[in-house]
Amino acid sequence: MALRTCTRTVYQLPGVAPTVEAMLEAVNQKYLNTPHAVLRVSAPQEPIQQIAVIVPNDREQVGWGDVFSSGYGESFTISSSRPAALHLLAVDGMVYALGADMGYRMLEDNYVNKRFGLAFVLRAGDPYQLRGLVSRTIGEARTDIALTPAGKPVLSFAVREHAQHVDRLGAYLKDLKLTRSHLGRVEQFGADGGAGLRIPLGVERDDLIADLREIGRVLRDEKPQPELEFVEHITPVKDAETLELLDIALDAALGEPADGRIVSAVPAELWQPYQAARMFHIRIGRSEPGHHDDFDLAYLLGRARVHRQGTRLDAVRMGTVSGYLYPKGGGQERLFATSALRWIEAQISVGSRHFCFTDGEWYELGARFVETIRAIIARLFPPRPSVDLPTWYKGQTERQYNESVPDTHPHLLCMDRKNARNPVGTSSSQFEVCDLLTKDGTLILVKPAHGGSGPLSHLFNQSIVAIQLLLQDAEVRRQFTERVAAEAKDKGKGKDGFFLPADFVPRRVVFAIKLGNGATLTPETLFPFSQITLAQTARALEQAGISVEVIGIPESTEKRPARSAFTSAA
Repeated sequence: MALRTCTRTVYQLPGVAPTVEAMLEAVNQKYLNTPHAVLRVSAPQEPIQQIAVIVPNDREQVGWGDVFSSGYGESFTISSSRPAALHLLAVDGMVYALGADMGYRMLEDNYVNKRFGLAFVLRAGDPYQLRGLVSRTIGEARTDIALTPAGKPVLSFAVREHAQHVDRLGAYLKDLKLTRSHLGRVEQFGADGGAGLRIPLGVERDDLIADLREIGRVLRDEKPQPELEFVEHITPVKDAETLELLDIALDAALGEPADGRIVSAVPAELWQPYQAARMFHIRIGRSEPGHHDDFDLAYLLGRARVHRQGTRLDAVRMGTVSGYLYPKGGGQERLFATSALRWIEAQISVGSRHFCFTDGEWYELGARFVETIRAIIARLFPPRPSVDLPTWYKGQTERQYNESVPDTHPHLLCMDRKNARNPVGTSSSQFEVCDLLTKDGTLILVKPAHGGSGPLSHLFNQSIVAIQLLLQDAEVRRQFTERVAAEAKDKGKGKDGFFLPADFVPRRVVFAIKLGNGATLTPETLFPFSQITLAQTARALEQAGISVEVIGIPESTEKRPARSAFTSAA
């Protein structure tokens, strides 16, 4: 029986005109100029314009040949032949590309729609039968990969809707007019979408064209499934004036010392070849490329920083990051080569608007997202804080500040470093519940936020861990309440109301933050990524019945007066 369908990956090239000449421009010229390459083009009068490129790849020595020989101690000649092919065709005015073997590498990267496959799955996929998800946590340079071949509801993936940028999504498909759907089979089939769309397509030419028409119809006529709409809340910026302002701001940031606004991020479609690469070449400007065992953000930023203002962004954009499978001889078996700009992620604000630069494109956090985050953050800053904290003096460490608080505020108890054992860790694993404690059992978590959102992310995560363990583990509650009693007794406060019941669970958490440089803490001055994380943390704690408050710690440029002055004043 003849094969009717085959799972293939198709790409969309929206910027390419449906002509043979335009399609040829979308193919990297070095492949067209490869000796013995085969090129076929359709006649001008044909209704479906298309081209096919087949490139031989005969080599006298495979990439791993030198490494293998060196390890054995004897020279071997290991030849290889691995051709690749690329098929471009225009259907209803839209150009699509299908590769065979490594054929997709022939495409010029800037012509590819980076969200094509993802957009299709959002519209045609079943949100209750997702097969996989690849997402990046904005600002943390972290990629999360979840695979569930049996299919699970979107809620089971616990995606932080406005803090994670979804790059790839797999799902079983709803009813579609595809060749695979017409074969009378009862089993489900799915698709995986990112830049490309991996989906069963018709093998015969007429079936393939019909399937591409159906894919185009879905993208044109259907809206994202309501349960998956959040994926598109972070939308690409198209306004030319805004893009110019953002590029100027990023160019300036590339010339400044690292402050957490620029982090490294692996391009969405390269996470698999990135893991396989053993050597990276990073070239910025005219200098020789740097050779590294892994992608080196510090090297890239260092090379960008030496360029003049106004030229740094272009230098990084024209620069390259290449990954190689074998490091012998300066790099063999190249896996990928992309613009260096795609390897950085940045957060930039223009007025009151927040933007994220990721995978070579600018995205603005959606209006609904911004409104939601601002509403959540605003109510966490009460006009009159429930807790009054003393000034943080110049030169004080976080530990010194916490230990000094009860000197002037005897109604607070210092619990900094008074840890409890983590029941899910090793026997020596411990965690800190809070830094300060009020008589009514309010947990106060203190943090100076210098150099970016990282310290505050740690603070917010600490609160989630502490609350979850206090709510769920009786031994943690026992240890914490006993340590509070012991600390109160040691400081002579046992009779001052510092007593927690054995079944204590907190009802309120206060985040006390010192921004530094004399800045006043407000919803607007909090780091953009910290606003996202704080909003998510507040939601999680409030769902557990815990109220949340955020207060700023006043700062002084003077050193702290002698301890005796505080003692006598008390």
